[in-house]
Amino acid sequence: MKAFLGMGLLGSNFVRAMLNRGESVQVWNRTTEKALALEKAGAKAFANVADAVKGAGRIHLTLKDDASVDEVLEAASAGFAPGTILIDHTTTSKEGAIRRTEKWAERGYRYQHAPVFMGPANALEATGFMLLSGAEDLVKILEPELSVMTGRVLNFGNEPGKAAAMKLVGNNFLVCLTAGLRDTLTLAKALQIPASDVALLFNSWNPALQLAARLQRMTGGEYNSPSWELNMARKDVQLFLDAAQNGGEKLALIPGAAALMDEWIEKGVGDQDWTVIAKDVV
Repeated sequence: MKAFLGMGLLGSNFVRAMLNRGESVQVWNRTTEKALALEKAGAKAFANVADAVKGAGRIHLTLKDDASVDEVLEAASAGFAPGTILIDHTTTSKEGAIRRTEKWAERGYRYQHAPVFMGPANALEATGFMLLSGAEDLVKILEPELSVMTGRVLNFGNEPGKAAAMKLVGNNFLVCLTAGLRDTLTLAKALQIPASDVALLFNSWNPALQLAARLQRMTGGEYNSPSWELNMARKDVQLFLDAAQNGGEKLALIPGAAALMDEWIEKGVGDQDWTVIAKDVV
């Protein structure tokens, strides 16, 4: 028997996938109606979270943040069975994941943080990525059963909280990517380029293919053989800023990039590869 706490878009589809695999699942949500909706698919819904976890050997969570995880686990703990394992898919702080690992161990339970790079469709289809770190014996026990929930399980070693940190790093990139695309569309608007033409460009030219090589160059420490000089990159950035201003638009990320480039140019490295702007963080 499994319990699942948090019937948002991700959690509810995780449960549907479990039910499709023939598993028995007890569910709870702060808004009870969302849990009751899963009964049509075969789950057993509870209004009280402590009741929802009774008899469950595995308790999964997809909640909002550290505070909600702490609150719900504390309320549910009255129903924990001996040996229950807590599996938390919530995106939380690194410190929170470490603290919960220690706290629940002291109370006789094992807590495993397992954040995901998965949307609701991935949860239903068992595709995507799940991140793990922590005690090797626990990860070894859980990895086979968690692997059926996702396309791939990434094990980052025995450091508690590292999976939480890696999830934040990944989400940071996704936020920057989306905000960068907004700047791209903003500049296009200022230049009177329709979004359909931007899509046409990226359908043919995929800059994502450069990601691994770009990261390697940024972290390799060798900037003296530039493929794009920092001075030239900064010149282009100014063209972006001027075009946006002339078109009555405002860019969000590019002004920060310009300021960062200026800092490094002032250090005398304008003739080096523009990836030198990462030198102080690698």
